[in-house]
Amino acid sequence: MTAPTTLERAFDLARSGTCRSVSDIRRQLKAERYDQVEAHLSGPAISRQLRELCAQAQPPEGGAA
Repeated sequence: MTAPTTLERAFDLARSGTCRSVSDIRRQLKAERYDQVEAHLSGPAISRQLRELCAQAQPPEGGAA
């Protein structure tokens, strides 16, 4: 099995809920030694999609009291 591409891994991280922002995703990808992270995540459309996925993956604020 081959490792996911930089973009595939970025989207996996966004959906996982472990990264709260595109900056968190960039940091994690660099920690995992992915190449050319900045180049892959520099486009506005990619950034927007990743931000939306990060937001959707976070638990709702407040929760049940």
